[in-house]
Amino acid sequence: MAEKNMVQAGLDQLAELQQTWMENAESIMGQLDFKKYMDQMVTMQDNVMKGVDILLNMKPEDAASDTLEKDVVLEIGKMRLFHYKPLVAKSKLIKTPLLISYALVNRQYMMDIQPDRSVIKSFLEGGLDVYVVDWGYPTAEDMYLTLDDYINWYLDDAVEKVIEISGKKKVNLLGVCQGGTFSTIYAALHPDKVKNLVTMVVPIDFSGNDGLLFRWSKFMNIDSLIDAYDGVVPGDVMNVSYLMLKPLELTMDKYVSMTDKMADPEYLKNFIRMEKWVFDSPDQVGATLSQFVRDLYQDNKLIEGKLEIGGEKVDLKDIKMPLLCACAEYDHLVPLSASEPLIDAVGSKDKKFVSFKTGHIGMYVSSKSQKDVAPQIIDWLKERS
Repeated sequence: MAEKNMVQAGLDQLAELQQTWMENAESIMGQLDFKKYMDQMVTMQDNVMKGVDILLNMKPEDAASDTLEKDVVLEIGKMRLFHYKPLVAKSKLIKTPLLISYALVNRQYMMDIQPDRSVIKSFLEGGLDVYVVDWGYPTAEDMYLTLDDYINWYLDDAVEKVIEISGKKKVNLLGVCQGGTFSTIYAALHPDKVKNLVTMVVPIDFSGNDGLLFRWSKFMNIDSLIDAYDGVVPGDVMNVSYLMLKPLELTMDKYVSMTDKMADPEYLKNFIRMEKWVFDSPDQVGATLSQFVRDLYQDNKLIEGKLEIGGEKVDLKDIKMPLLCACAEYDHLVPLSASEPLIDAVGSKDKKFVSFKTGHIGMYVSSKSQKDVAPQIIDWLKERS
């Protein structure tokens, strides 16, 4: 009898749930505007069909990036040094040349991603004489390259070449993300060759947990990962890791959202440019990657004054040249807490911290980049060059 009552009670609860569901369903269905819904579906279908037609007729040059005219002035191993053609008269060029060091994990043409959103173009129009390091695509023969090789060999050779071509004794050095960490280390080791240092979204203090990447890296068995890929970690592996930092936004939302704008040829061209850059990820040299993760992300040796490169201690107090530290307030890769400590760590008297209401990539491709970021960097360098 007791079992029968329990069964009956269960059936009664099920009936109540079913009734509640039906009432809610009727309420929801009553609120739906089917005409509006069908209009939206038809519009989306029309956009997709037009977008497909645009894509099928698109030529490779229609969505090309890195189109500004430049020359290769140095090539060592996989590394190349580009010198961009000035866009102002020689008499209006800022005297001290600008050398840009980008990160190893992505390609430097993010800074010249499209004609109307090119930071490098803005720099050139502002009178800067621009050189950019292209780290290239490492292979198995590069697996033993270390931070010492990248900083004291490749980057130093690039600086020396810029000095040789320009006839100046020093360069303005601008470092981006990981390339900015390299630039900061270089400026500490070779302060006599750097006139002004600019860092953009650069990790310096790795002790915090504000960014998911910083949390992951502290517990990563990096050497096992490197061993699994025989000393060179594929770029695709690194890329997937970065996409997983914001999985819905970076792997789903952007593709769903694009259907609203697929009928716009210019939007599609820019979308393809960004997708090409996102998935153009060079493989990572095992020795360098291991050292970067262990010494910086896990042991935080740079800000603590314990990092050694090529047998020499890196002391940030040796950075006494003017410093501009630029950050993005909505950066999911390099939070402000990882960059701002550089200001107090250096020996510079002329130093400035500035943040912009944009994200990590927005520092180079957003409208704010063109209207705010680039002009501030140009003006700051003009005053000191």
